[in-house]
Amino acid sequence: MRVTTILVDGRPTPAVVRDGRVLLIDRKTTGLAGIRALAAGGSPALTRLQAWLDAQSADAGTPFETVTLGPAVPDPGAIYTIGHNYRAPTKPKDATGDDAEPPERPLVYGKASSSVAGHGATLRWDRSLTDNVDAEVELGVVIGATASAVAPERALDHVFGFTIINDVSSRDSWLDGDQWLIGKSLPGFCPVGPGIVTADEMGTTDDVRLGCKIDGAAIQDGTTRDMRFSIPEIIAYLSHHLTLRPGDLIATGTPARLPTPPGPERRLRAGDRVTAWIEGIGELTTPIAETNGSQEDKP
Repeated sequence: MRVTTILVDGRPTPAVVRDGRVLLIDRKTTGLAGIRALAAGGSPALTRLQAWLDAQSADAGTPFETVTLGPAVPDPGAIYTIGHNYRAPTKPKDATGDDAEPPERPLVYGKASSSVAGHGATLRWDRSLTDNVDAEVELGVVIGATASAVAPERALDHVFGFTIINDVSSRDSWLDGDQWLIGKSLPGFCPVGPGIVTADEMGTTDDVRLGCKIDGAAIQDGTTRDMRFSIPEIIAYLSHHLTLRPGDLIATGTPARLPTPPGPERRLRAGDRVTAWIEGIGELTTPIAETNGSQEDKP
């Protein structure tokens, strides 16, 4: 199943995506008030939702391309991001160079939950705070059942589904070096969507392609088989130090930037259109706008 939120009178409202149409979830019939409630409800909630969906006519709902999407998870309790979690794809696991000293454990930092945005939402930020910003595609895990001190072999039992996260980040030295949380948490710096593919539909994520483009030019193209720490290992590690709750998000790391144009040093500019994509989930698009008298226009 694929679920998302759409904006109704400016409020994210849970919906199901079926055959190119979006159906608002009937709260009264299903008992589901939002994405976190659905994630917390586990298999019984999905069964109720599927029964309701099966009762809807084939032409029920609204064409997907005509709705305005909200963040796939509009109110995550927490967003955890994992750093340096991809090996260079051309190097073996024991390679020298960048991979000579891989982290001994997942490198965990985070983003403020207030930074989430939906597919198609225009990203603006105060360039007097930072003018050195880039985008990174990440496979996002949406937690289902509460996880505390779980073993890796049981970790996937606590996954509701998967989504795309664009880990927008400042690369200014003081934000990227000293203030990671702030540098990753400006409003709109965490696009999430376009929806959630439930774990049963997504299946294995051991070898899934993912990438990111600016105006159609690739800046990333990788595969999850290059992860240093697998999703079960990440969930187990986190859950032994803190409690993961329904609707929490985990951004599981990002592939290296490609050396080809527009190149690894290309930062976001007004007028750009960023598309993060993941095989089996879709595309998450973010237009970049000028704000607060920025002097940088796209040539």
